Amino acid sequence: MKSFTTRSLNIPYAKKDPHNALAMPIYESVAFEFASAEDIAANFRGELPAHTYSRTSNPTVEYFETKVKTLTSAHQVLALSSGMAAISATMMAICKQGDNIISGKNLFGHTLALFEQSLSAYGLETRFVDTTKTELIEPLIDENTRAIYFETVTNPQLEIADISRLAEIANKHNILLIADSTVTPPSVFSSKSLGVQVEVMSTTKFISGGATAVGGLVIDNGLYDWSKNPNCLKFAEKFGKDAFIARLRKNYYRNFGMPMTAHTANYMIAGLDILELRVERCYQNCMKLGEYFRPNSKVTRVDYPGLEDSPYYELAKQQFNGVPGSVMTFDLKSQEECFKFMNRLKIIRRATNLNDNKSLIIHPYSTIYTEFSENDRLEMGIRPTMMRLSVGIEGADDLIADMEQALGE
Repeated sequence: MKSFTTRSLNIPYAKKDPHNALAMPIYESVAFEFASAEDIAANFRGELPAHTYSRTSNPTVEYFETKVKTLTSAHQVLALSSGMAAISATMMAICKQGDNIISGKNLFGHTLALFEQSLSAYGLETRFVDTTKTELIEPLIDENTRAIYFETVTNPQLEIADISRLAEIANKHNILLIADSTVTPPSVFSSKSLGVQVEVMSTTKFISGGATAVGGLVIDNGLYDWSKNPNCLKFAEKFGKDAFIARLRKNYYRNFGMPMTAHTANYMIAGLDILELRVERCYQNCMKLGEYFRPNSKVTRVDYPGLEDSPYYELAKQQFNGVPGSVMTFDLKSQEECFKFMNRLKIIRRATNLNDNKSLIIHPYSTIYTEFSENDRLEMGIRPTMMRLSVGIEGADDLIADMEQALGE
């Protein structure tokens, strides 16, 4: 089997480029011409596939979707304007007022706000649970439950659920299993092989190739019978296995203005081609930093699922080939010490993002989760003494030297 990178570099275009360009052209065009009135009419009837308007589809975006579809063995892929758009559109497509989903309780802050504040206002209930304790999930399922939603590695708690077990529960009750795989990119994680039916991710992170653009993906692995979801039933009758992506495109992607732009797709294509190389470098850096942190008396705690002393180490090996992303956390003795340390850093950047080529550090307690009460933060495992480090592709020795001088005497 060819490597991820080899396959990514050799995925053909939908149509031959007239100039034999090795890089996919950026089709920065709003509209596309048809040869005849009959052709455009046939397109609007759904009988002649073609690009008509870039808010509906675009050739450059289509190529990015094709690359992801090929690399993940997915059934269908849709590229959107952001990771949050991917999550929002998915929830609106599978749920209606009065429905509920079951979700991991430790979520990315904006996802948590989406579920607790935005979608709840439209009558969608979210039942939060610790997805690492799968025995707690089934009692929450009823006839209005549409999905189990979880993050492959929680951020910044770095918890990992048993995905195969979650899939068993979802299949038993004919509901969807939806994974946010932002932290674990497709070069190390095969959601389909573990029974995940729908995968969402922020391509802003690993795939964009160094925080160059904002984007998101919805991936339908083709494992779910869409007639079992009452909100997709009419589309299942017309589109069969394509029901979910068809509903997303027609009801939300187009109508809510969620498409990825051609320029963004171009960044994503370039980032995807070197994804495997960057992920491996970031992972190796994480391991070297873990070795550095362990014996350091000023560091009171280190968490990274790739380290053997992590309680999630075995699951990380089974589910992500031992590469559970490139986010790690470490604690100092106080919030004051954390701030002093961060302010002394010269190479590592103080910024709120993940999986950039640059290493980024943030103090989640005082930033991302500052809108939550102290009790809520502590219950979510957000400690005043904890810093989140997104490890980049710099030289590991340079990162260690920067930390050594920042820790000081």
